[in-house]
Amino acid sequence: MADRRPTDDERAAIRDAIGRATAVDGTAPLSEQAVRALDGRGDDRHVIAVRDDVPVGYAVVAPATDSAPQIAELVVHPDHRGHGVGTRLVDHVLDGPAARVWAHGDLPAAQRVAERLDLVVARELLQMRRPSTEALPEPTTPEGIVVRTYRPGDDAEILRVNNAAFSWHPEQGGWTQEDIDERKAESWFDPAGLFVATPADDDTRLLGFHWTKVHPPEGSDPALGEVYVVGIDPAEQGRGLGRVLTLAGVRHLVDAGLPAVLLYVEADNAAAVHTYDRLGFTRFHTDTAYARR
Repeated sequence: MADRRPTDDERAAIRDAIGRATAVDGTAPLSEQAVRALDGRGDDRHVIAVRDDVPVGYAVVAPATDSAPQIAELVVHPDHRGHGVGTRLVDHVLDGPAARVWAHGDLPAAQRVAERLDLVVARELLQMRRPSTEALPEPTTPEGIVVRTYRPGDDAEILRVNNAAFSWHPEQGGWTQEDIDERKAESWFDPAGLFVATPADDDTRLLGFHWTKVHPPEGSDPALGEVYVVGIDPAEQGRGLGRVLTLAGVRHLVDAGLPAVLLYVEADNAAAVHTYDRLGFTRFHTDTAYARR
């Protein structure tokens, strides 16, 4: 195992491994944030498993913060599985207090590694989906509220609402303008797919927002829409804004001709899961974070 940033050639090989693993497994092995870290941004730790001078496995480890433990994600090239590479990578990165490693899709191979290393489930993230063929309920916007799409001057308010709504969240909380700028620079960013709710008498103050995303075809999946982030100002909770904004974004994705819409939600967030159940979303797969006992 080599603890260092990958070279340009190694990054290309790791991206190939990510693509091959996605095609074979039907789910991406690394999150958007972890793939972004591959380019060397931030202070993430990089671990490379090399065979014959070629990367056959890779892990990226986000450092612990005040609100989150050390979190790792990894990939093993499908052609090099079955030789203990994944087990060695997981054992290597689970070296900090309360350190965790994500198993996206919680595939049987990941479960076997967890059993081999006597790991326990620390967190579960559900991916839920709804087909676009199902009828959507009509939203009822509360009196005095306006829903519109993104304007460039909204960034500061999106940051304020996001960081208040997700102050508890290990990945979503603590965003900066750089986080906004990185996402706006992505090929999938569409200002017409970012919805905000404001008071009717002050359209510069955000009460909540829904940022949608469109995924290109990947693995066995066609192009899909995503309920990327729904954030509601905690002071505005209880007014039904989450439902209104979610429906506005889902309708936008359905009207774009996408066959299905997905979202991620914490498995233990019973209220949110119930809300999405009522909107026609069903459980598709589970991402599981494992930790040592």
